[in-house]
Amino acid sequence: MREPRSEQDFDPAYGSAVRIANGVFRLTAENPSPFTADGTNGYLVGERSLTIIDPGPDVEGHFDIWMRAIDGRKVDGIAVTHTHLDHTPMAHRLKAATGAPILAFSHHRAARPLHDGEENPFAESSDMALSPDITLADGERIAADGFVLQAVHTPGHTANHLSFALEGTPYLFSGDHVMAWSTTIVAPPDGSMNDYMASLEKLLARPESIYLPGHGGPVNAAHGFVRGIRSHRLMRERAILERLAAGDETIADMVKVIYRTTKPSLHGAAALSVLAHLEALVERGSVSTEGPPLLAGRYRLAR
Repeated sequence: MREPRSEQDFDPAYGSAVRIANGVFRLTAENPSPFTADGTNGYLVGERSLTIIDPGPDVEGHFDIWMRAIDGRKVDGIAVTHTHLDHTPMAHRLKAATGAPILAFSHHRAARPLHDGEENPFAESSDMALSPDITLADGERIAADGFVLQAVHTPGHTANHLSFALEGTPYLFSGDHVMAWSTTIVAPPDGSMNDYMASLEKLLARPESIYLPGHGGPVNAAHGFVRGIRSHRLMRERAILERLAAGDETIADMVKVIYRTTKPSLHGAAALSVLAHLEALVERGSVSTEGPPLLAGRYRLAR
């Protein structure tokens, strides 16, 4: 896990729709935090009519900013990459104001059921009220004012995470799956590391070279960047296996060593990342534990 950092070359331009390319605009919510960078990026695709991607949180003034950006044009659909509360609440208000349907892979759901005694650390961060009017399958296409958006199922951060490829262009709206400013949080039970790594491979097989993420600036030369993320995750996996070989049995002990240069305030998120890696290693038979993988579990190398 890299610590969140500000991007010197990214201007959120709060209150304004920023043109990225013909028919593609970014509108950033003013909800900065250690986990959202400068705020949540929403996108508008189209000129005469619009498809909105990730309208963001319902923070003060943001609805009026969206309505000014829409400027009386027809909204064909409101697509969401996933159902975390920094991405979706504004979808409900925009649907009511414009009549546009909400498009998503599914309602919010975790990658796996909770184990006995386990709590979901991100339960309060999920929009459990969002029920899509139109569900999008992997590969499904959406017409958008002369453009075509293709839904690309990229689970890992959440089970229902979608990216959207803008066909005929180099652009892919990557949500929280790939971001330039910080490593994506992959935390069970919402997230799955095995799913996340498989989704990286899926993107590497696609042609898009510029990603427009849910937070921060664009990801340029995207394939090289994704390969770097893959290497970073594999390095973390090796570090966990090395700590197990050295005798560490708990996630807390591993975090102290592996994340010794990370701010203590981020150790909770780091522990969830280690849990995700351990869960993947247990699934693959490389690590064993008594009972299901849990934050408080004890782990050892499989024999």
